[in-house]
Amino acid sequence: MEPDHGGRLNAATRRWGIPRDQWLDLSTGLNPWPWPVPVVPGEIWQRLPEEDDGLEQVARRWLGVADSAGLLPVPGSQAIIQLLPLLRPACVVAVPVPGYAEHAHRWRLAGHEVLAVPAKDMDAVIDRVDVAVWIQPNNPDGCLLPTETLMGWHRRLAARGGWLVVDEAFVDATPQHSMAARTGPDGLLVLRSLGKFFGLAGARGGVVSGPAAVCNALNTALGPWAVSGPTRWLMKQALADHAWQADTRSRLHQRGLRLARLLANAGLPPAGSTPLFCYCETPAAEALHDGLAARGILVRRFVQPPALRFGLPPDDTAEQRLAAALRDLV
Repeated sequence: MEPDHGGRLNAATRRWGIPRDQWLDLSTGLNPWPWPVPVVPGEIWQRLPEEDDGLEQVARRWLGVADSAGLLPVPGSQAIIQLLPLLRPACVVAVPVPGYAEHAHRWRLAGHEVLAVPAKDMDAVIDRVDVAVWIQPNNPDGCLLPTETLMGWHRRLAARGGWLVVDEAFVDATPQHSMAARTGPDGLLVLRSLGKFFGLAGARGGVVSGPAAVCNALNTALGPWAVSGPTRWLMKQALADHAWQADTRSRLHQRGLRLARLLANAGLPPAGSTPLFCYCETPAAEALHDGLAARGILVRRFVQPPALRFGLPPDDTAEQRLAAALRDLV
């Protein structure tokens, strides 16, 4: 069975009979104030993408990735999540639970043995797996691990030819927790994308850094022109816009704290959070999810443990709408 995902607004519209433009979609964890996309020059649409357009250099500076590591612009992290399992023979892979379900799904689909491991138990299994996946911060519970803990796992795995794969889809609001600058010639791989922090999920753009041999293998598997010309152009502009990034981090931290207070006041104190979402464990997750959906508010539901993930409301009116709905339901 394919994993479920947030953002399926068309399906919610059909199920609940509420017009699309009346929904408040908090299910994705995307920044509701995205990077302001400028007009793409006409010639970008008319030419095939070129790999020597300067994007790699901009991305290296953005991440602090040294020349000793490979770096590859990619069509979103999901493409790499699907391809990495095809680059190793059958092995044992540890993935966090709860965690982004595509990791376990894709390694299992490729014939690997997958161990679903709570974050607190991951250290105990590192020496008996070939690959460990970590999500920094973890999606959906917001768990952040010290970079030195992750480097310890990396060293133990690399000594045996293993990989540590770190998915940093939500790390841009707290870049001090990134592992990207530590990638090099051995088995540490880091995935980043424009989807969450930049709010450009539809562009399908991202970067993978890690051993040059693995990046080269991924490039071969993706084939020519995997990232469209307009997306490459947008990525280059967005990654270089450091002033917008700094202002946005401040804004997200403030609004994230507001959302956490709103949920706590409604009787749903977050069990974990990032500046982009709050995660609330509750045995009433299904009833609350459906009650909110009946009011045109879409949030992300998780089954084990039963929990809800709330993205940031885009304005004060949306905050008040969410607070009123929760007062009715909780």
